[in-house]
Amino acid sequence: MNMNTKTLLAAAGIAAVAFSPAYATEGGDIATKPGAFIGASAGVPPPGIYMFNQVFTYQANLVGPGTVNALGNGPGQRTGVQAAVDVQGFLFVPGWTFLGATYDAVIVQPFVMQSLGTPINAQGSGAFNTYIVPVELSWKLGNSGFAVKTGVGIYLPDGCTTGLNKLGCEANPYTTYQPELILSYLANGWNLTAALYEEFNTANRVTDYTTGNIFHVDITATKTIGKWTIGPVAYYVAQVTDDTCSAACGAFYGTTPAGALAAHTGRFSEWAVGALVGYDFGPASLSVWATQEINAKASNSAAVAAGGADPSLVAQGATVFATLSYRLWAPEAPVAPAMYHK
Repeated sequence: MNMNTKTLLAAAGIAAVAFSPAYATEGGDIATKPGAFIGASAGVPPPGIYMFNQVFTYQANLVGPGTVNALGNGPGQRTGVQAAVDVQGFLFVPGWTFLGATYDAVIVQPFVMQSLGTPINAQGSGAFNTYIVPVELSWKLGNSGFAVKTGVGIYLPDGCTTGLNKLGCEANPYTTYQPELILSYLANGWNLTAALYEEFNTANRVTDYTTGNIFHVDITATKTIGKWTIGPVAYYVAQVTDDTCSAACGAFYGTTPAGALAAHTGRFSEWAVGALVGYDFGPASLSVWATQEINAKASNSAAVAAGGADPSLVAQGATVFATLSYRLWAPEAPVAPAMYHK
């Protein structure tokens, strides 16, 4: 059974982790790890049930004006961010078609362990929000090698939450909707893919604070030669709308809504580059990629407008990510009719 990474990972490039730079505060939380769709494509594997195991480690430091204004770090002082994440997921390809597209569905359960260094000195672990994609549709554009996939993922608010604002554990106390658009060229061993997806968050069910939309672009440019796949990868992530805070939110934090917004991390953006290598073992495919974030910015216009110091923080560092994918079940091939001769 040949399970080429570029098709098997079509809908399996999912991983999740929430980074709250100022631990147990609101704003800036990312549901999907930037780069999670690296190695994926708009293709779909043959009908069957597939499983994928993903792990990654993230080693970073907090950067931004908040390192001085919020954390009080002096010259040469750094606040480290470490995370280790394990993801178990299933991809369902029943063989259905709709409007000329192939249908699939995904369910993923991430588990997160993370820590923040001095002066925050916090660590924790637990189950993150379950991620489901009830519908993904993939179209092949004739014999051109081009393919398009679209769908909507949902992070359910069912993970580990503690504390007064329910942000003291690893999960988010709100639902995140994540529409996706994946554009691919898949021919002659090439996987040239741009995966675009955006996180739309509901309000924190306790505080009524809402984190702004977070936009992702993951880029894959790999070539498969024999059983090996190799090539450069990159990603971009940014918060593209402001956080919002209702009157109830201001009351929860004992201030005005504008005051609550000024106290939390505002917008941010990051670029990262790296490389991927994969190997097709036949029964399973292994893909490993590493990236380094080369640019990271954070700012809070509400804090500046209020005349206070900007507390914005964002993590900047390196990620090493591995995915093992394999088919659990496939429909039986139809039995060929017997040939009888007199």
